[in-house]
Amino acid sequence: MIQTIRGFRDILPGDTALWQTIEKTASQLFEDFGFQEIRLPVIEKTELFARSIGEVTDIVEKEMYTFPDRKGTNITLRPEATASVVRSYIQHKMYAADPIKKLYTIGPMFRRERPQKGRYRQFYQINAEVFGISSPFIDAQLILMLNELFKRLGLTDLTAHINSLGCPECRPTFHQALLDFLTKKKDRLCSNCTRRMDKNPLRTLDCKVPECREALKEAPTTLDHLCGGCSDHFDTVKTTLEKQGVDFIVDKTLVRGLDYYSRTAFEIQTTALGAQSAVAGGGRYDALVKELDGPEMPAIGFAIGFDRLAEVMEQLKGPGKVKAPDLFIIPLGERAMEKAYLWSSKLNLKGVRSETDYAGKSLKALMKRADKLGAGHVLIAGDKELDENALVLRDMKTRDQTTVPSDDPIDNIIKILTDKGTIRD
Repeated sequence: MIQTIRGFRDILPGDTALWQTIEKTASQLFEDFGFQEIRLPVIEKTELFARSIGEVTDIVEKEMYTFPDRKGTNITLRPEATASVVRSYIQHKMYAADPIKKLYTIGPMFRRERPQKGRYRQFYQINAEVFGISSPFIDAQLILMLNELFKRLGLTDLTAHINSLGCPECRPTFHQALLDFLTKKKDRLCSNCTRRMDKNPLRTLDCKVPECREALKEAPTTLDHLCGGCSDHFDTVKTTLEKQGVDFIVDKTLVRGLDYYSRTAFEIQTTALGAQSAVAGGGRYDALVKELDGPEMPAIGFAIGFDRLAEVMEQLKGPGKVKAPDLFIIPLGERAMEKAYLWSSKLNLKGVRSETDYAGKSLKALMKRADKLGAGHVLIAGDKELDENALVLRDMKTRDQTTVPSDDPIDNIIKILTDKGTIRD
């Protein structure tokens, strides 16, 4: 038996119902805030991620699915979406008519990490990105929007963790202070951290090795080295969140894992399941558009871990439900079967979820199937009902029965189900 590749999985009916709820809620909210959807390829040139994410990162060094195509060009299954959105923004000169663009995308990403509970090699993200706005108000608005999304989805105990990573003006001072500190702690750091010290010392602060985290407890923080502009920017983000009633914590240890971040960085964390868990994160990346050969353009965005969010929602609210049919048509005899097929198709086209039987089973067997499917109503059509022009429409909950003419039952069925609130008009 052929099975899925390790680290990959099927999203089955029931699960997809929950995922659709998340997608619809996110899309509606984002569009209310002026975002437009963009759909992107899952394969890009490897250079895109090496230049944007940073060559000295676990993602680029160890985790990407990279391979040469037939012409020898290295291509990669996208490990994240921001770089692809930026590439599209530049390639299609979206900035030409109006540099301000608000874009969102939903789709799969790929990283060859060690599979474990809640982590997959094909995983899904919801991303939102804003180009052309340098104001700290948009930073606060994205955090507000994330907070509102999770509330609409029923998540509680939400807290935004925020930090400022500085800018090219103030970061060199911080880097030097951090490098001096790391040099003194070098003998306590893992091999990855010692290798990265010279190229990108900030990456050491994102290390998950317990010994490194302990050694770095007293490390310098970016907040101690912010320039005036970055300090004012971060103060405005904080005061704006306070005025909007968004709970947040200034987290000096939050650095995010990708090289392109600057100034505001944030995560949304929840304790809904007991232990603290991040369900989304993002930040500002004002230099990335220019670094990828576009114009100088401020930008900020976030990513939501779809798999993790769905897992949290399922544990809090239970799994999603497969939509049951509004009506199950029971044809008794060959004469009724063709009509049942035509009626079912017409109802489907009018937005009524309808199923029927094609195997010629008995009334008892088909009533059991209708019940198993969770059908709201059944329509019984046998030779007697067709001869008397009187089909039987039965409510599966109340067992009440209504007679429906067989010569043109569609409009009558829709009216009855609409009046009962089974379907929406």
